[in-house]
Amino acid sequence: MTEEERYKITSNEYADLIIDYRRNPLILSQIPNASVHMINHTFAVLYFPIESFDRRSMEVLEYLVDPYVCGLTSEEALEASGVDEIRGNPNLNLRGEGTLVGIIDTGINYRLPVFVKEDGTTKIHSIWDQTIQSDHYPFETFFGTEYTADQINQALAAENPLDIVPSDDENGHGTMLAAIAAGREIEQDNFYGVAPDAELIIVKLMQAKEYLREIIGIPEGVACYQENAIMWGVDYCIRAARRARRPLAICLGLGTSQGPHDGYSPLSIFTSLSASLPGVGIVTPVGNEGNLSRHHFSSIGPGEGSVVVEMNVGERDKNFTMELWGDNPGIFSMDILSPSGEYIPRITASLRLDRRISFLFESTVIETVFRTVESGTGDQVIALRFRNASPGTWRFTIYSKSDLQSSFHMWLPMDDFISHDTYFVQSDIYTTVLSPGSATVPITVTAYNPRTGTLYANSSRGYTRLNKIKPELAAPGVNYIAPTLDGSYRRFSGTSVASAHTAGIVALLLEYGVVRGNIPNLSTTPIKNYLIRGANRSGTTTFPNRDWGFGSIDIFNMFRTFRANV
Repeated sequence: MTEEERYKITSNEYADLIIDYRRNPLILSQIPNASVHMINHTFAVLYFPIESFDRRSMEVLEYLVDPYVCGLTSEEALEASGVDEIRGNPNLNLRGEGTLVGIIDTGINYRLPVFVKEDGTTKIHSIWDQTIQSDHYPFETFFGTEYTADQINQALAAENPLDIVPSDDENGHGTMLAAIAAGREIEQDNFYGVAPDAELIIVKLMQAKEYLREIIGIPEGVACYQENAIMWGVDYCIRAARRARRPLAICLGLGTSQGPHDGYSPLSIFTSLSASLPGVGIVTPVGNEGNLSRHHFSSIGPGEGSVVVEMNVGERDKNFTMELWGDNPGIFSMDILSPSGEYIPRITASLRLDRRISFLFESTVIETVFRTVESGTGDQVIALRFRNASPGTWRFTIYSKSDLQSSFHMWLPMDDFISHDTYFVQSDIYTTVLSPGSATVPITVTAYNPRTGTLYANSSRGYTRLNKIKPELAAPGVNYIAPTLDGSYRRFSGTSVASAHTAGIVALLLEYGVVRGNIPNLSTTPIKNYLIRGANRSGTTTFPNRDWGFGSIDIFNMFRTFRANV
């Protein structure tokens, strides 16, 4: 990537493809006419002109991946997690001092009192706004604008701060997450973040390109972000923390229902690799898909058999994508019956098949993508892209031919990408963990109500498609009081709230381990294991389980457990 090519990063005339070149170190030399943007030693992004790009003519296609798009997952709590007791203990008194908390989301209203210290200076270490293009981009990113703490302090001292640092949060989601994780104590409002003395690194993500929104069918006005932009955000936070020589907790309040749900999408792999670095702890939400009927699971016995899957499509959902992922060793095929009764005969499995189906008696078009061996997982994937979908009940007969029991999963897009009127009639609340929540190394959290002790009703449930235990932990995430964009306070609920709370707790552990020198090389996996050991577990429930993981977080109980075992 050169300065002359950087416009392709944000241009809607260029398609983005993610490449994992560990699997083929020579692949970059095999792709002509592509602009290559290296993220790290594992991943790169390639840019091609959309008009002239022909995927079918490329022999290295199996190594290229279209970016998935991610959407937002959305004082009593501090007591439930043991944070108040940690602060009240004079030998611990952990407040996140010396640590950084990275928030990769919708940006931040840096002018709110929760982000300004008592002396009038900012508690934000830096902001990388991917949506503002200038020559002041960080590192080798070639896009966006980085604003330092000095520049933010100049802005705070000015009459019109946005004239100096024009980065803002138009949504409020990122501001809410940052305040929960590391907001300053505001006594008159009885509010403080989990790690109030930590400083913040903020990444404001750029919106997904229009061509991807059209392919996936994202409604107008709904926030969504490409995997590669999030990967750049994670990399930026880590580099900025390394430059500052400080440990880092990262909160990702995003997720997607696209992909295999097994921890091996590009973003999942990237976050696992990043979370393994010393001095880094990464937290992801499990998602809010548990009660929305957007997942179906079936198993077919040995021999040749079939099952019928019914899907109701709402009036508003004209364009969307549905994915079927088959578990090995099954080989699956399907036929389709539309709401008007038009029948598409059985589409048989093949190594690679792309087909466009136009219905005669209704204006629906379905673009089908069959891959018997998907390059990243080796499993079968069938993607159906609906265009102008007719409302009503669609029926899919799924066939399997195998000498062993065969099972498959089907997923619809996550919340806000479609309405609640589109769902599977025979749905399954489990295996609804979003990506990168299914990633192996990061801490994946669900949300619960600390007042009632009950799980958040809409929380996604585990496990992953490969039966890895996700979520690992539950954290407060229901009716959580946090600031809005105008500085007032209201209640927020969702698993992203729980992930911000947990990121603050990770910052406290990084202060104890890295800043104070008790566990100098502390990283995500040992942090996760420490929190699991100290988690609260009901005596009537078997742990781990698909709902709660290993239990609810209690950092004070974690330290108490260690003391008891000395």
